[in-house]
Amino acid sequence: MKNNLKKGIGKIHLWLGLSSGIIVFIIALTGCLYAFQEEIQNITEEYRFVKEQDVAFLPPSKLAVIAQKELPDKLLHAIKYYEKNNAAEAEFFHYEPTYYYTIFINPYTGQVLKTVNNEEGFFPFILDGHFYLWLPHEIGQTVAASATLVFLLLLVSGLILWYPKNKNAAKQRFWFKWKKGTKWKRKNYDLHNITGFYVLIIGIIFAITGLVWGFQWFAYSYYKVSGGEKSLLYEEPLSKINAKATTPTIANPLDKIWYQMQKEYPQAESIEIHPPEKATSPIAANANSDKGTYWKIDYRYFDQYSLKEINVSHVWGRQKDAKIADNLMKMNYDIHTGAIVGLPGKIFAFLVSLFIASLPISGFYIWWGRNKKKKNTTTSPV
Repeated sequence: MKNNLKKGIGKIHLWLGLSSGIIVFIIALTGCLYAFQEEIQNITEEYRFVKEQDVAFLPPSKLAVIAQKELPDKLLHAIKYYEKNNAAEAEFFHYEPTYYYTIFINPYTGQVLKTVNNEEGFFPFILDGHFYLWLPHEIGQTVAASATLVFLLLLVSGLILWYPKNKNAAKQRFWFKWKKGTKWKRKNYDLHNITGFYVLIIGIIFAITGLVWGFQWFAYSYYKVSGGEKSLLYEEPLSKINAKATTPTIANPLDKIWYQMQKEYPQAESIEIHPPEKATSPIAANANSDKGTYWKIDYRYFDQYSLKEINVSHVWGRQKDAKIADNLMKMNYDIHTGAIVGLPGKIFAFLVSLFIASLPISGFYIWWGRNKKKKNTTTSPV
């Protein structure tokens, strides 16, 4: 009975692997290539940094005017400040029509250092493959997420198949013990089984955090099971429009919010200000105490007419109001990339992704070898 069950699971594992292997390979390999994009860009793109000066940064109202002159027909999404030796960033982002530009500006002088189209270049290409397999986004996201769900099932079924029958078999399941003359097929089989076992836990974490982006139903279920009570959907809080005016009655509201954020977050490594995009939009602001991760970001919203703070009911709010489930969702990217534990975590995630990319290849050769052997034994000599 047990043998029949294991054979059935083996067939499921085989066909799931064959049907999703190439997609899992692409997702894992692009994840490897993207792992150190921040570190590589910091080394190769000098315009991200400026010489520190003993003067104050220019306020967002002035940087906004400078940036808007560079892209007059685009919508300014945010002004972002970093530490004293970093360039400020003006982000232009929109869904329909879709565009995403970043203008790097010297925050001391206002000099435009570089305008970058974030949809072009090596790393955007790799990220598009990781999330969408270079397909139209609506199709690619579904295909990639479905393959990730299949990969999760492959890990579980693989563990069942890996589980040794006895102590003697167990010796070959934890480490490579190849004697001189060990055949390549045996080495490939061990490579698939042993590597699969050691990447199992991290692979499951990669799959779960990937599915949070892939399927809304999965993200909602994951959040609720972990104890979440808020909304996962970002709902923009509304400013109360002044009955006597359609423009803010307070001079330079962006600057006032920026000065307030600087005062309240003196240790922040980045502060971001979002100009209101509509008459009802708030001024959104956030501060991050660790620019290497995202989960510690404090999100704030202010009425653009009165500058009174507006509370929100979704997870993208104040960090002091976040519960465990809220932080788990905000940590999703940091966990997925390994950044949650810094550079060592990224290195570890890179290596695990590389091993995961090898599993479809070694698995395919196991099937190919067995299939070829069956053909050789069932074919009559001429």
